[in-house]
Amino acid sequence: MTDCLGDEAGDMTPMDLYEKLTSQGDTVRTLKTEKAAKADIDAAVQLLLKLKVDYKQVTGQDYKTGCPPSECAVSQDNGPAAAAADGEDMVDPWNVSTTNAKGVDYDKLIVRFGSSKIDQELVDRIERVSGQKAHRFLRRGIFFSHRDMHQVLDAYEKNKSFYLYTGRGPSSEALHVGHLIPFIFTKWLQDTFDIPLVIQLTDDEKYLWKDLSLEDCHRYTVENAKDIIACGFDINKTFIFSDLDYMGASPDFYRNVVKVQKHVTFNQVKGIFGFGDSDCIGKIAFPAIQAAPSFSNSFPQIFKGRKDVQCLIPCAIDQDPYFRMTRDVAPRIGYPKPALLHSTFFPALQGAQTKMSASEANSSIFLTDTPKQIKNKVTLKLFYCVISIIIPLIAVLYLCLQDYASGALLTGELKKRLIETLQPMITSHQERRKQVTEETVKQFMTPRPLNFNF
Repeated sequence: MTDCLGDEAGDMTPMDLYEKLTSQGDTVRTLKTEKAAKADIDAAVQLLLKLKVDYKQVTGQDYKTGCPPSECAVSQDNGPAAAAADGEDMVDPWNVSTTNAKGVDYDKLIVRFGSSKIDQELVDRIERVSGQKAHRFLRRGIFFSHRDMHQVLDAYEKNKSFYLYTGRGPSSEALHVGHLIPFIFTKWLQDTFDIPLVIQLTDDEKYLWKDLSLEDCHRYTVENAKDIIACGFDINKTFIFSDLDYMGASPDFYRNVVKVQKHVTFNQVKGIFGFGDSDCIGKIAFPAIQAAPSFSNSFPQIFKGRKDVQCLIPCAIDQDPYFRMTRDVAPRIGYPKPALLHSTFFPALQGAQTKMSASEANSSIFLTDTPKQIKNKVTLKLFYCVISIIIPLIAVLYLCLQDYASGALLTGELKKRLIETLQPMITSHQERRKQVTEETVKQFMTPRPLNFNF
C-alpha cells in the first residue's frame, strides 16, 4: 500500500497532496477520539507520516496545518509585502499596485494564488447547465479565475442548489463604477440560477482600518446598501447585513466566527495577510468574520440550520486571501469549502497600475458624480481599460478600437464615446437609487426567511 501511494504521489499536485494530508490528519484525530483499535490508529498514523514525506518531496516544504502550498510560499516571505519587494504585483485586500503600465499580470496571479483559470470549457459548461448565454463578464475574461466552480455545477446538475455571498467594505458614502462589477455579475447569477444571496457590509473592518468613526462607518453602510439595492436585486431572495448589527443579533453567526478563530493561528494570519506586531488585535481577528458567511448555518433564518449548502462567492481577486484561509478551515469544522469566481480590478483614472478606490476621490468615477464631473474625469487610459466592461455590445468595442487604430477615430472622439456611455449609465443608476427608501433598506437588512426552499 505504501509503495503504491508513493507512485501515486508523483502524479498528484501539491494541493492534492495537501488536501489528502489534511483529510488523513482528520481521520487520525477521529480514530483517537473514538478510541479505535490500536492497530487501526497505528496504520492511519503510518499513512499520515508517509504522506508528509511525499508532500516534502513534491513541494520542498514541510507540511503545516492551515498553510496550503501556495500560501506557505507567501508566509515564508512575510506575505504580500515580500511579493512587492521581489518585484511581484502587490495584491491583497487593502492594496493593489503594479509597476507594469499594462496592469496586474493575472496569469501570474492565478499561479501565485493557486486558483484555476476560467477557460472556454467552463464558460460553455455554465451555459449548458444554466440554459442561458454566459454573462459578458465571463465571455470577456472580466471574471477570469475560479475555485471549485465545476464542483458547484456538478452538484447543481444533481438538483443540489447553492447560495451566493458577496460583500462591500463601506468606506465612503457612494460606490464607484468599479464596485458595480461584482454586483452586476452577482445579480446575473442570482437571476440565472434562481438562488438566494447574502451581502456582507463590513463596517467593522472599515472602522479597524480607516480613520473613521463607528457612526460614520455605519452611516456609509446604509448609503452603500441603497446603491446595491439599486442594482435590482430581488428583495425576496436577498439579505444585506451590517457586521456591526448582525454579529450581535445572530448567535449562530458568532459561533462560526469563533470556530474559525480557534483553527487559525497568529502566524497563519501574519503569513496570509502580512499583519505586523503594531496592528491592532481587531485586524487579526477580522478575517474570521469575513469567513463566517461562507457557511450556510450562519443564516438560520434562511437555511433553517442546515450546514451543508454550498456557497459561491463572486468577488475581486484581492479578496481571495480571506477565502484561502476559509477553505482550509472549512473541512476541519465540518463545513463544505466555499467556491469562488474572481474578477479583475477596475483601474484607477490614472491608469492600470492600481485600482479605483472609494477612499481616493481623484482615482474614481462615483455613482453620485454629475455628467460634468464624469466628463472631466474620463481619460484615454480609462477607455482602454474599461470599455469592454461597461459597453454591452462587443461589436461596439471592436468598431471603436478598429476605427481608432486606423486613424478614422480621433482621441477626442474616443473619449466622447466613453463619456456618452458612462453618463446615461450613471444617471440611470441615480434615478433607481432615488426610489430606494429607508424602509426598503430596512426590509433588505432585516433577518428573515427568503423565498427559497432547499
